[in-house]
Amino acid sequence: MQTVRPLERHRVRMRLLDAVDEERRDVEVLLTALQQAVAEVHGLGGMVHLPGGGMSGVLYLVADSGLPESMTRPWLIIPVRGAAPPSRAALDNTVTWQRDLAPPDPVPGRDPAALWPSGLPAGIGHLAVPIPGRGRRRGALSVLFAPGAEPGPSERAFLNEVADWMSGRLKSSGILNPSPTLLRALESGSGTREAPPRHEEGVPSIAYTWDLRTGELTADGPVEEVLAGVDPDVMYGGIEAWAALIHPDDLPAAVAGFDTGIQLRGGFQNEYRIRRQDGTYLWIEARARTITDEEGVPVKVLGTLRDSSETHAAAESVGQALRHMSDGFVSLDTEWRIGFLNHAAERLLGSAGDVAGALLWNIPAVRAVPGLEQQCRATAATGRPAGFDIPGPDGTSWYHLRLVPVPEGLTLYITDTTERHLREAERADAERASAERAALVQRITRELAEAVTAQDVMAAVADGVMTPLGATGLVMLGTVGDRLTVVGSRGYTERFTRLLDGRWSVRDTMNPVGDALRTRTPLCISSPEEFLKSYPGTETLVREGAKQAWAFLPLAVSGREIGAAVISFGRPRVLDDDERTLLTALSGLIAQALERAGLYDEATTRARTLQRSLLPQALPKLPELTTAARYQPAKQGADVGGDWYDVIPLSAARVALVIGDVMGHGMAEAATMGGLRTAVRTLSELELPPDEILGHLNDIVGDLGNDAFATCLYGIYDPVSRRLSYASAGQPPPAVAHPDGTVTFLPMTPDPPLGVAAPPFETHETVLPADSLLALYSDGLVESKERDVTTGMSHLAELLSRSVRAMPTSPADASDLDALCADLTSALLPAHGALSDDAALLLARAHPLNAENVAEWPLPEDPVAAGQARDLVRAQLSDWDLSDEDLVMTTELLVSELVGNVVRHACGPIRLRMLRSRALICEVSDASLTTPHIRHTSATDEGGRGLQLISALCERWGTRHTRTGKAIWTEQPLPEPGR
Repeated sequence: MQTVRPLERHRVRMRLLDAVDEERRDVEVLLTALQQAVAEVHGLGGMVHLPGGGMSGVLYLVADSGLPESMTRPWLIIPVRGAAPPSRAALDNTVTWQRDLAPPDPVPGRDPAALWPSGLPAGIGHLAVPIPGRGRRRGALSVLFAPGAEPGPSERAFLNEVADWMSGRLKSSGILNPSPTLLRALESGSGTREAPPRHEEGVPSIAYTWDLRTGELTADGPVEEVLAGVDPDVMYGGIEAWAALIHPDDLPAAVAGFDTGIQLRGGFQNEYRIRRQDGTYLWIEARARTITDEEGVPVKVLGTLRDSSETHAAAESVGQALRHMSDGFVSLDTEWRIGFLNHAAERLLGSAGDVAGALLWNIPAVRAVPGLEQQCRATAATGRPAGFDIPGPDGTSWYHLRLVPVPEGLTLYITDTTERHLREAERADAERASAERAALVQRITRELAEAVTAQDVMAAVADGVMTPLGATGLVMLGTVGDRLTVVGSRGYTERFTRLLDGRWSVRDTMNPVGDALRTRTPLCISSPEEFLKSYPGTETLVREGAKQAWAFLPLAVSGREIGAAVISFGRPRVLDDDERTLLTALSGLIAQALERAGLYDEATTRARTLQRSLLPQALPKLPELTTAARYQPAKQGADVGGDWYDVIPLSAARVALVIGDVMGHGMAEAATMGGLRTAVRTLSELELPPDEILGHLNDIVGDLGNDAFATCLYGIYDPVSRRLSYASAGQPPPAVAHPDGTVTFLPMTPDPPLGVAAPPFETHETVLPADSLLALYSDGLVESKERDVTTGMSHLAELLSRSVRAMPTSPADASDLDALCADLTSALLPAHGALSDDAALLLARAHPLNAENVAEWPLPEDPVAAGQARDLVRAQLSDWDLSDEDLVMTTELLVSELVGNVVRHACGPIRLRMLRSRALICEVSDASLTTPHIRHTSATDEGGRGLQLISALCERWGTRHTRTGKAIWTEQPLPEPGR
């Protein structure tokens, strides 16, 4: 990027200035040129001063850039004959440099040093160059530089060039050198007209002439006749003597008024105070007109003077009234600048000396109110008086602002409405508190109506009452006989509740609860001292409870005491009448809810007892399967659910696993569940396959009516083949956790629930790996309002996988599975057991029957088969170390009888199988479907006693149909180890 040299940059900026529109106002022209000058020489800021009309030889600040108001205020009016750089540049027509910025010289009535801002850094440089005019009338362009920076020749030359450009534009506009044509166009008319301006008819006045060339003053009569008490010789002293009489506070404005009128070659008017000979002041109104020669140069001023003290006194009286009125009053011009404000407004906005002339929006107190400017401007834009309320800057007070348009701007009335707002706030608070109490009663009424248990009532009162009242403790007491026992507590230690439990009796008036129950009104105790004074001997309770105030609410229904609610506070407190009324209303609501909860708890206890009695009291301990189960009832009221599970030992060491769910809740559903469970066990005794079991259950449920439905999964595990055969009616698929932690869900055909299904049901088979874990569950375990079935099954799989990896491969008992059941239900079910449906879980770890515990042989279809069978049995029992002779002989007799019956009544092929499992099992199978039955025989019958003999010799026996025929089996108990 190419660097632009300073000289070229100067030329560019001057070309930019030459492009400034000729129609731009003079102030805009000066400000544009000043900004270019400051930017080019890298100054801190700049000012432009122009000369006045000649009254006292002053320079006026007409433009500034980059400087705060606190720095420009001392430079508003400065003398031409002064030591400041702008004064010296204008007077001597030379560039002036000052290394350390200092205040300018004072003018009458104005001391710049008193206005000088504090905290300015030392060493700020001040450079001023003259702005040429006609003759000796010159202005000045000045720039401030940072400490240590001094402009070089090129910067000084550039500033001179800018000053010349300013002079040219100002000459063309007539500000420095007004033309005769401009003078004739002024409002005052021709500059040669010498008639002095007149006051109203009948008002005493004196005419004067001020020669601008000599400073001489002449009047058309004695000045003391019009301006009583003024030095009669003041006119002989010239303009300087007259200026010495002007009040110091009014001198700057008077000088500015004269200079502006002279500069513009027109008429002007001013009002100020002059000093009498006795030192007092009177107000005068001065009107004047500038007279020029043929070349347009001002030569004299013609004017009139009159005493305006009476008019000003009337205005001052109004001003005093405004100044001391209780409401704030602010007068604003059309640009929202402050012209006047009274004492009340000063307390809000600042002293008049600090804010007069300032823009309203720059006042800190106004800026502190968000959106006030926009609101005021929008109101003023309507052109009609309007008002609105605003918060005070302190955040606690309120004010009403009323804006009234007037011809020259706006008047602003500020009324303190804090008291009114406080009263309205108090009334609103009272109404809100009343509404909140009503809403609190409604909310608690609704929650208590929904509460079904005593703990629900306790939670509803704790959640609904403690926070609104600011309570820190709650104890609910119920009556058991004549004693008061703790139903529940919040905010107390267990040690305290044990101490309180059963300590007080209902009829004992030496305790606060007994007193409250006797009077049937809430009893309020405001401090521990009051508690101990009213009820001596309660020091331990007060100390252990660690509370400071109490409200004892009696709970009674139909004249019968059922308990009390004790609300406590962590600090001493006196409850007001509204709070006592609220507690009285709550006392009745809580009593009714607690009575209902007691009836519900009794009904629930009976229902749960019934439901538990319908489920297995204990699962059988089987070597083929290690099992554990969990059942969690729903928390929807006294109604019980219909989930159930079962583990049923079958023949040949097989085990049936069942899980089901009767849809709905209630005693009828529980009875249906009990009936179905009984039916399943009965059908299992018939050795039916899973699909036929479900077919019979479907008929049973269908007979119960159109509104009865149930789901069920029935599976049979064979430890010899490790095969699981199962069928399902509406149940979710079982999960299988392999020993390595892999979890899969068994394939299922989506069959409808029992009661609406159309048999046949489909039977599935799968092989379970050794020591794998099978999980059967109802939908309540994996499905809820917040979770669908798929998500729940995924969560179950994750938990099973993580748990299986951490468990022993083959536990010796069901303790590990029982713990796993607890972990799974805790992780899958909602907190506090708040279930919308019952949930059941059945876990089973598979243990295959080893090959050495299984023996099987084919037998010939011949009477000799019985003998071969006896030999095989004896030899196998010897191999298994089962050499008890009674067991051997009994087993030989059983097998011989079974084989003989097959040879005699059935057809082959014939097979003999022996299993050593939970019992000694013998099976003889054939191809016949005929099922043998025990029958009664007479003394003369030659046959029919074989099955009677078998039934007498074994523990259990039965017939099981197979794919190729049937099998007749027997079970004998194994001898205890060591025998």
